[in-house]
Amino acid sequence: MLPKENVFKILPIQNPVEQKACAEAVGTQVKIGYFGYAMRDYESDELMGFSQFELLGEEGRLSDLLPANGHEDFEAMFILGRQTLNFMEKCGAKTVNADKGSAEDSLLRAIGFIDLGDKYEIKVEGMFNGHCHNC
Repeated sequence: MLPKENVFKILPIQNPVEQKACAEAVGTQVKIGYFGYAMRDYESDELMGFSQFELLGEEGRLSDLLPANGHEDFEAMFILGRQTLNFMEKCGAKTVNADKGSAEDSLLRAIGFIDLGDKYEIKVEGMFNGHCHNC
């Protein structure tokens, strides 16, 4: 069985009150009209991480991919980031941009983002169809 700290769930946030609470818990501002995912401890339901993003047709924008205080689990945050990208790709995004400061640089690079200097970018079209086009 996995250690407790590795057992979590990632769920879309369904209401603005919860999204605001999650944003505040990770030290960012809620962005009205954006989508959000909460990563929570499976047993206690304690917030472990939060992502916030918008979809703009074929382009997505990741504004926040942040851990909750006391939950510095790189692998879990990696999974939250990839789940967020998967949803964006399923909604039609082909490319996703992330601003500097939206997440740790090392996390964004591990997820597959490329540093373009002023922002990060990743091509997500086909990324989750079981073929590794970008390997």
